Amino acid sequence: MNGDRRHPLGFWLETCGEELAPRPPLPGDLAVDVAIVGGGFTGLWTAYHLAKADPGLRVAIVERRVAGFGASGRNGGWASAELTVPPTVMAGCFGRDAAAAMQAAMRETVTEIGRVCEAEGIDAHYVRGGSLKVATSAPEVDRLRAEMEEAAALGLDDRRWLEADEAAGRIAVRGLRGAVFTPDCAAVHPGRLARGLARVVEGLGVRIFEGTVARGLRPGLVRTDRGTVRADVVVRALEGETGSLRGHERLLLAVHIHMGVTEPLPPSFFEEVGWDGRETLSDARPVFVYAQRTRDDRIALGLGRGHPHPGWLTPHYVVPSAARALRATLARLFPRAAGVRIEHLWSGYIGVPRDGIPSVGLRDGIGWAGGYFGDGVTASALAGRTLAELILGRSSARTELPWVGHRWRPWEPTPLAMVGVGGAFAALRWADAVERRTGRASRLLGPAQRLLFD
Repeated sequence: MNGDRRHPLGFWLETCGEELAPRPPLPGDLAVDVAIVGGGFTGLWTAYHLAKADPGLRVAIVERRVAGFGASGRNGGWASAELTVPPTVMAGCFGRDAAAAMQAAMRETVTEIGRVCEAEGIDAHYVRGGSLKVATSAPEVDRLRAEMEEAAALGLDDRRWLEADEAAGRIAVRGLRGAVFTPDCAAVHPGRLARGLARVVEGLGVRIFEGTVARGLRPGLVRTDRGTVRADVVVRALEGETGSLRGHERLLLAVHIHMGVTEPLPPSFFEEVGWDGRETLSDARPVFVYAQRTRDDRIALGLGRGHPHPGWLTPHYVVPSAARALRATLARLFPRAAGVRIEHLWSGYIGVPRDGIPSVGLRDGIGWAGGYFGDGVTASALAGRTLAELILGRSSARTELPWVGHRWRPWEPTPLAMVGVGGAFAALRWADAVERRTGRASRLLGPAQRLLFD
């Protein structure tokens, strides 16, 4: 593995600055006002806004492992205003104005995350340096320009095209032909953010029970391996683990993604490459890269390739080909990084809805939020705030957003769903290989993307 080290917790939790010994589990049957199943970003943000708005509210979180263990502690550390589902798809489903309102709410939430970190003393390494999406081939240039035209048609004018020289002044990627820059993104340390939020909500009176497995939920009740929690409102906030609940197996498909973090890089590397603003970095390839420069001068990177989760994979499982692809991508973007040791490799699974559109809502005493499809750092913060308002019966611009009340079409039975999504990701990898070899756009890209956002 060329020195690569795998860890079941991943780099972010391993370096969150605190012990990860589980909090005490649920001691037995309990009655509260709001019971939240899942101690990740969605559950923590929901609890935070509930406790802030109504300090007398009895709120409890039940978490299978420790707060932040799942996707919240395993992502790329992007607090981005983007959703995985393209704005054009949102506009097609809900209308142009609704798609623009959703985008504006996401931009506002990027700022709100930083505000909460400052107000609550959470050192999440938050830096709003914006995001740079680079093109290193002709097909990538064409795709980025088309994305900008589509965004402009929807009134989303926060993006700016940078010619190669200007883009290289931010991050000097090899073969740079141009880039799109948006200011609406922050780099964060997601482990520190999740664990910091957990400490804050506990200080606000929220009870967190770790090492407690939810077996099922229904209006008014959560059944766990440690006892029963009765509540006026029950919130399902499990994202990729939603299918672990009986009756919820086909709501979200769990897809494994893989990430790596390098050893600290020397000052000479950044003198050549730049990256002084800690912008997040991605590209427009079919299998896209997403990366950030960490506070201690590492590169944390992942690839937009996934593997449907058949149920037997563990959260620290790493597909060998993914590790090789991460190293190859690092060397392609930054030749001086060829041979740099990837010190940490890990995986996690994201929740993928059938139509690709995330959702938040409250119905018949059951609240839910999720389906972020890998873009959940900002979306979960917006969802948690929105869900708190719905629970408290308060109206706002957030409760009118198009994803509120959106109902997912169930996935096909698991074997069929896995074959379909696995085929889509395989097609993306094939399209990526074709473009690298020929320098021309692959015809497979469009059909593969339609499979994921149908």
